[in-house]
Amino acid sequence: MIWVLLALFLTTLCFGFVVFFGAPYVPTLTKQMNIALDFMDLQKGQTMLELGCGDGKVLIAAAERGWKVVGYELNPILALVAYLRTRRYGSQVRVVCSNFWMAKWPVTDGVYGFILPKYMKRLNKKVMQECSQPVKVVSFAFVIPNKKPVRVKDSVFLYQF
Repeated sequence: MIWVLLALFLTTLCFGFVVFFGAPYVPTLTKQMNIALDFMDLQKGQTMLELGCGDGKVLIAAAERGWKVVGYELNPILALVAYLRTRRYGSQVRVVCSNFWMAKWPVTDGVYGFILPKYMKRLNKKVMQECSQPVKVVSFAFVIPNKKPVRVKDSVFLYQF
């Protein structure tokens, strides 16, 4: 019985503490995921970052478009799931079990995130700090305050930095 309680506690901890850094795990709807990737419109070989990659669904869809993708995931259980689901793409997909706020981002052409509204101003600042070249940022559900989106469709917002 103690093992069940310990497993329940650890699972709750892994899924619960991420709320303090961005958003809880909520899978992106397929329709919005496709809109987000279409908005990003990267070319084969270009790189996209996913901030909070969850189970790897968006990473897989981006890899199938021929993009290089790096997914940051703070929850070690989800990072493992994403890694296992994306292994078939080899070096085209990299899953990083890390806090994307603290990480030094690789050079990227696009950034995708489903991040709580209270962190969107911080995201704007992080993108401006990390990205020295033009970059497309796509947010699902929440806007970046004081920044006008280039395109909007079905709660998906495209920004150009």
